This record gives sequence, C-alpha cells and structure tokens, in this order.
Amino acid sequence: MRPLDGITVVALEHAIAAPFATRQLADLGARVIKVERPGAGDFARGYDERVKGQASHFVWVNRGKESLALDLKQDAAREALMRLVVGHADVVVQNLAPGAAERLGLGWEALSARKPSLVLCDISGYGNDGPYRDKKAYDLLIQAESGFLSVTGTPEDVVKAGISIADIAAGMYAYTNVLAALIGRGRSGRGRHIDVSMLEAMAEWMGYPMYYAFDGAPPPPRAGASHSTIFPYGPFDCGHAIGQPGTVMLGLQNEREWQAFCDVVMQRPQLASDERFNTNSGRSRRRAELRAEIDTVFASLTTAQVIERLEAARIANAQVNDMAGLWSHVQLRARRRWAEVATPAGAVPALWPPGQPAGQARMDPVPAVGEHTNSILRELGYAEVEIDALGSSRAV
Repeated sequence: MRPLDGITVVALEHAIAAPFATRQLADLGARVIKVERPGAGDFARGYDERVKGQASHFVWVNRGKESLALDLKQDAAREALMRLVVGHADVVVQNLAPGAAERLGLGWEALSARKPSLVLCDISGYGNDGPYRDKKAYDLLIQAESGFLSVTGTPEDVVKAGISIADIAAGMYAYTNVLAALIGRGRSGRGRHIDVSMLEAMAEWMGYPMYYAFDGAPPPPRAGASHSTIFPYGPFDCGHAIGQPGTVMLGLQNEREWQAFCDVVMQRPQLASDERFNTNSGRSRRRAELRAEIDTVFASLTTAQVIERLEAARIANAQVNDMAGLWSHVQLRARRRWAEVATPAGAVPALWPPGQPAGQARMDPVPAVGEHTNSILRELGYAEVEIDALGSSRAV
C-alpha cells in the first residue's frame, strides 16, 4: 500500500509548477485527474518533440495521471467538473491565471462551503493578493524578480538557471503543503486553503544570499561555476599540457582540507602556510593567484589522475557531466534507480522518485489528451447518450 492510495486529486494545471507537484502526489499513490483543454491539452505538450515526438517537460511531470478533456467555457463541462470535485476530490490543485479559478466557482470560499474537507492549493506567480497579484509570471521572470539572477553568472553577465528552478521551487512547496494539509485533515476533518507563490518559494531558497547581504552589506559576488565566498571551490581545467584536456569540480570546506590539498593533491606542502593563502578569506581575495598555482600543477595531470589525488586526500570532487553522462551514471545504475514508464508513443526510461525504494512508487503511464474522459464521465454517473451529447457539443 502506498501512502496516498485512496486520495483523489483534481488538477487544473499547465506547464511545470502544478504538474510537478501533482506528479509527486501520483508517485505516492494518489489518483490524479488532470483537466485539460480538448484538442491541444496542456500547452506544455507542445514545447518540443524530443521524447519520441512528445515534449520533454510534459513527459517528465505528467506520468501517473488520468487526462480529462473539458472545455470549461461551456456550462455542461463546468457542471461535470463540479460533480467531480464535490463528489470525488480530496485535493484540488490549480495554477490557472489569477482569478480564473474563482470565475469557475473553484475559489476557496465557494468550494469549502460545499465540501469543508477539501484541500485547495493555488499556485501563482505572486500570490492571491498584493499589488503584484495579476502580474504575469514565468519562470525566468521570477528568477529575476527574486534576486536569483543577481547572484548567478559571471562578474560580467547574469545567467539564468538551466532548469525551471522557480517552477520547481513552487511545485515542491505545493507538494509538501498538500501533504501537511492531508495530515491536518486526518486530525480535524477539515480541509485547508494553500496559497503558494513562485516568488515566495524562490525568496525562501534565496535565504543565504539575503542574509549574507543583511543590513545593507554587499551581496555575494557572481562567480560563475565557482563558489562565491569559498576558494578553491569550483571547476578546474586539467591535462592541457599533455594533450588530454578535461575539467574537474572540487571543493574545500576547512583548513584541514586545505592542508591535505596542498600535501597530497598539489604535492606542494609549503603552499599551505603561504601567507597569501593560509585563510579562506585570503584564498578568496587572491583567487587569480591561487588558480594560477593550481593550473600549473593540473595542466600536466589527466582528469583521472587529479580525481585519484583528490580521493586520496579525501577532498570532495565531481565530474562535470553532460546529459549523456547523467543518463549513463554508474551510481544511478548501481542503485537500480531506473524504471520504465509508458507513454502514447511507447515506453521511456524514468527515474524512481528520490527517497522511494525502487518498485514502490506508482509509475503509471503519461496520458494522451482526454484519454480517460469517457471512463471518468461514466464514473460520475453520465449515461452513454449524455456522454455522446457532450462530445457532439465539444464540451469534452
């Protein structure tokens, strides 16, 4: 038995934040019914065609769901949705445009009056009130608004995260708040209204740089792939002098590791006591000088040799993998973290959810648009003639 077996989630969702939250609920066993527009469905289905003709974002965050296609501009479709929510839902998750859920009768006041046990989770860019409530919000815009871009990149250029980090942050807080609300409902019998904003999710994740810049202090400098305040900590080139170029990522956390780095990795023990570099603040101030020392040693070593020395010194290190390296990562394979998930275009590999043992999570197919519409309508008590009429009017 999975933790959320028997829980039904109705999701009026698109793109990433809400689908990521509800996919994780599905992984834990919840029945997730995804409400989509007839025809095109969730617009994220059209982002690209990289997974057997399907969108990479969509395949990632929509496994394990049922697709119910409803044209919510039509009264008959809205009636079907309300039957589903009031009659079957434990949780409603939505990330429609601000105010859209209320216009559909799916705001907290309306739903809680009809079903006090319901958990409603709203996900938006800026929250359900305040001067920014109606402002459009996309992932990159929230990366900017939250200050994330100001600490990410090089001294010359700001750089966005390579993933939808603001959507993911909001999705994670939606997911955990829904779980907490279900625990609370188990004690009180009452549901809860959850209001998650992308801005607040990212602001929480920006806690370290905010406090670093507390009371008007200078913020952490942008340092590319290196740590902004600890050095050496970041990528270093290897092997250029021997025609075997590569890159290794390494990180030092304390003075004991600095001594080991000088003794074992650099094989220059005298460097540890060099007054320029014998404190982290000194090493950080004189990055260019210390990097030149490191580059001189690493230039005549292969990446494998540098990693061997780092391991011997017990210095944290990593390979700078690309996506091919991640797909083939030996640790994921050794821990049997790969499964298969069916999609409308055939099976694709998928990772078991973090923290869940292989074989225990629900890993049901990625749905086609409207694949489950008729079966859900039958479950709601619609007769075949009524289902045919809804189809004829394109309400479904």
